[in-house]
Amino acid sequence: MPRVVGDTGATRLAQSKIRRRHRAKVIGRSAVAFLAVMSLALTGVVWGYLRSVEGGFDQIAALDTESDDIIDAGGQLGDETYLIIGTDTRAGASGEIGAGTVEDAEGARADTVMLVNIPADRSRVVAVSFPRDLDVERPICQGWDNDAGKYTSETFPAASGDKLNATYALGGPKCLVKVIQKMSGLKIGHFVGMDFAGFERMVDTVGGVNVCSPGPIEDGILGTVLASGGTQMLDGRTALNYVRARHVEAEGNGDYGRITRQQKFLSALLRSALSNQVLLNPSKLNGFINAFTSDTFVENIDTKSLVTLGRSLQNVDAGAVTFLTVPTDGTNDWGNEIPRTDEIKSLFQAIIDDEPLPGEEREDTTPSSTSSTTTPPTSSTPPAATSVEAMSAYNISVDVSNASGIAGQAATIADSLAAYGFQISTVGNFSAATGLANAQASTTVVRYAAGYEAEAVTVASSIPGAVLVLAPSMGDMIEVVVGSNFAGTVVAPADPGTILAANPTSVDTSTSTALPADIASVNAGDTTCD
Repeated sequence: MPRVVGDTGATRLAQSKIRRRHRAKVIGRSAVAFLAVMSLALTGVVWGYLRSVEGGFDQIAALDTESDDIIDAGGQLGDETYLIIGTDTRAGASGEIGAGTVEDAEGARADTVMLVNIPADRSRVVAVSFPRDLDVERPICQGWDNDAGKYTSETFPAASGDKLNATYALGGPKCLVKVIQKMSGLKIGHFVGMDFAGFERMVDTVGGVNVCSPGPIEDGILGTVLASGGTQMLDGRTALNYVRARHVEAEGNGDYGRITRQQKFLSALLRSALSNQVLLNPSKLNGFINAFTSDTFVENIDTKSLVTLGRSLQNVDAGAVTFLTVPTDGTNDWGNEIPRTDEIKSLFQAIIDDEPLPGEEREDTTPSSTSSTTTPPTSSTPPAATSVEAMSAYNISVDVSNASGIAGQAATIADSLAAYGFQISTVGNFSAATGLANAQASTTVVRYAAGYEAEAVTVASSIPGAVLVLAPSMGDMIEVVVGSNFAGTVVAPADPGTILAANPTSVDTSTSTALPADIASVNAGDTTCD
């Protein structure tokens, strides 16, 4: 009996994204600047101000959108992913407000690193924080002169055992993007960096931010940050110390305690930024945006894209905005946080596949199908064959993935299917990153979830030799996995209304990649004081 993908029990293709939820809202931290301005863009009131400061963005080369480290680039089409950093440069304005001095540490380090992903359907926002002392492998990187804000002619060899923030100090935005992109597999399409000075000015411009702390905060380096717990208004300088403090004995792990405070602070800042006191006050509004642009360096960020993205998120609910932190397992002899590599890969695969995440509170609205009422099986035994009517190809969306080992086969079959009216969603290689042990298959299969039998058999009727595989994780997508037995022939599908047999040869009972229960998460809808 034919088996799918070399008998490996394949999971669904990463680009098969089940996006049917309609709730989310924007929140994050050194992302503070970017996300707050993006939220202001929701109102149209801010358009004139954004246009007036278009030239205020300091542009810097950072992105590598053609990198081989990107997992399932086709499946990420339409997603928006931002790498947002807060830097602790030790010279200039930031040194004056307490970032330290050049003698303390030359150059600048990425004190806060956050990766923000917004899926194509804008149904949620996920912000993942990376500890600054995370142990990473540094690729070959061009040197970076932070004072001049440009790259040098020096090249540094690849190395292991680097701290994440030191990687930025050495190779700047380009090097950091490479490291994060390799670790996450996400296609980073936008870069935003902000210095401490701009953060302080933004907070002061909105008149301060209300936060609730479960108790006082004493930092071993900064001293008393908050003398008492409870709800209190923070000015820019205090807020800066609040999100920077990482030597708080009561919190244990300095990086993780600080990251949690950063994530909770963002929602409060946005509430202040979006209040009428700011939106209807031209002076505050102009000052807020000027603070953002004057101390921000970006790539692929402009006012039009901010406004467009902001408007697309205006119906997002806070419960669908989740802050996560990459999991680690203690520190090594150099004081670096040891990454739990496999679990980090699982986390980002779940983000790419738009699967549920720890701490997320999205409404599950799985639609019913008129094609069939078949119940998904609970074992690997295929269900009995059923009879269904063929559908119009124009009403069927298909993902096409190449597992044949022959270059170009997915594109070939996709073009042929499209010529018969099928709606091609994504085309690409069937990668081991999707959870397969072996990315090649001998048999061409059509994968589908229960309830989508009519769609699946209609597709299979166009591909001689293709077999059906029931895969509950597919959701509403139909996936053609091209095996080595594909002879290059695609025929016209059965006419709509033709009775066909839906007879799956196997069942893929694999579930979504399990995520560790101890991933640190903060939900933006949570306003409790803890």
